[in-house]
Amino acid sequence: MSSPHSPAPHVIDPAGGCPHALNARLRARGAVAEVVLPGGVPGAVVLGHEALREFLAHPDVAKDGRHFRALHDGTIAPDWPLRVFADARGMHTADEADHRRLRALVGKAFTARQVERLRPRVEELTARLLDDLEHAAAGSPDGTADLRAHVALPLPMSVICELLGVDPEHRDRLHHLSNTVIISTDTAPAEVMAAVRELVGLIATIAAARRASPGEDLTSALIAAREDDGDRLSEAELTGTMRLMLIAGHETTLNLISNAVRALCTHRDQLALVREGKATWSDVVDETLRWDSPISWFPFRYPTRDLTLGGTVIPQGTPVLAGYTAAGRDGAFHGPDADRFDLTRPTAARSLSFGHGAHYCVGAPLARLEATIALERLFTRFPDLDLAVPESGLPHQRSFIGNSVEELPVRLTRPTPA
Repeated sequence: MSSPHSPAPHVIDPAGGCPHALNARLRARGAVAEVVLPGGVPGAVVLGHEALREFLAHPDVAKDGRHFRALHDGTIAPDWPLRVFADARGMHTADEADHRRLRALVGKAFTARQVERLRPRVEELTARLLDDLEHAAAGSPDGTADLRAHVALPLPMSVICELLGVDPEHRDRLHHLSNTVIISTDTAPAEVMAAVRELVGLIATIAAARRASPGEDLTSALIAAREDDGDRLSEAELTGTMRLMLIAGHETTLNLISNAVRALCTHRDQLALVREGKATWSDVVDETLRWDSPISWFPFRYPTRDLTLGGTVIPQGTPVLAGYTAAGRDGAFHGPDADRFDLTRPTAARSLSFGHGAHYCVGAPLARLEATIALERLFTRFPDLDLAVPESGLPHQRSFIGNSVEELPVRLTRPTPA
C-alpha cells in the first residue's frame, strides 16, 4: 500500500478512545488508510462510506483466517491478542457455502416474526430493570445510578442468554470474559489468552448442559443439527457460533443503548422531536448507529487478491478493519453536517453499522427491538433523565473496536433548587 509519497501508517493505540477526531484526520487522506495493528502487524482500515459498502460485499474479500498470510508464516507471535478474531471458527469467519449453511441454522431464530414474538419478554425485562435503576438511584448518596450496569447491559445479556439456554449464574462471567477477549484491546496478551481458554471452557459447559437437557433454545437446536448430521455443524463451528451469538448478542446492543442515551441527553432538541411525534424511537436508533456506531473498527476481512478500493491498492492477504464509526460520519456520503446528530436526516437508515452483504448482522432485528423498547420506556418513565456528569468526563472504553463509555451515571429527576 505504501509509496514514497504516502503518509506514514497510523499506529493503532490499543487503548483506543473516542474515535471521531482520528477518523476525520485519516478520512481526509482517503477512503482507506494503512495502519499498524497492535503487535506491529501491518493492516488497513476502510473509512469511507461508499468504499466500506463496496468492501463488505466484495466477491474478492474473505473472512476465513486462512487468507491472512502473516498469521501462518511465523511472522505473528502465537500469543498475539488479535489472533482470536482470525482463529475463530463459526458463522462470522466462514465464507460462501459454509457461511450460508451456518447462517441458515442460526437465522431461523432471528427472523422478523421470531423476534417480534420476543417483544412481551423484552418489555417485561425492561420494566424490571427500570425498577432496579430507580432503586439504585434512590439508594445512592447523590441520587445517581449507572445506566449501563442497571439497564443497557442486563437487558440484551438476559435476552440472548435466554435464547441460547444459558443458565443465569453464567451471565456475569460471560460478559467479563467477552469484554476481555473482544472489546478491551489494551489487555495484556497473557490475560487475553487466559480469558479465551476460560470462555471456550464455559461455552463447552453450557453446550454440555443443553446436551444433557435439551430445550426450546438455540443451543439445543444447533446441537440437534450437528447430531442429526455430523457434516452440518462441526464442534468448532458449534462453539464458535455460540461464542459469536453470546458476544455480539449483548456487547453491541449495550453500546447502542448507551450511545443513544448519551446522544439524547446532550441533544435535548432531538429528544423533543420524539416527544412531539416529529421523530420516532426507530429514528433514534438509526441515527445513533450512524453518528456513534457501537463498534468502531472491527477485525478482520482479507482480500483474496490485490484489491483497489477508493484509489488505494490493498495487497492480497492484508488484515482489514471495517471502520464503521468513520463511515458513519463521512461527509462525502452523509453531507457537510455529517457530524451533527439529526433525527430528521433522510439517510440515517443507510448506516453500515450492522454490516452489508452476505454477512449483514443476523441479530439486527433483535438489537433494534431491544433498543427501541429500552429507550422509549426509559424516557417515558423518567422524562427528566440526564447525565450526572458532563459528557466529557465519561471514561471511554479502552478499545479501538468497541465504541462507548465504561459507565453512564445518570440522574432520573432534576435536582431540587437550593
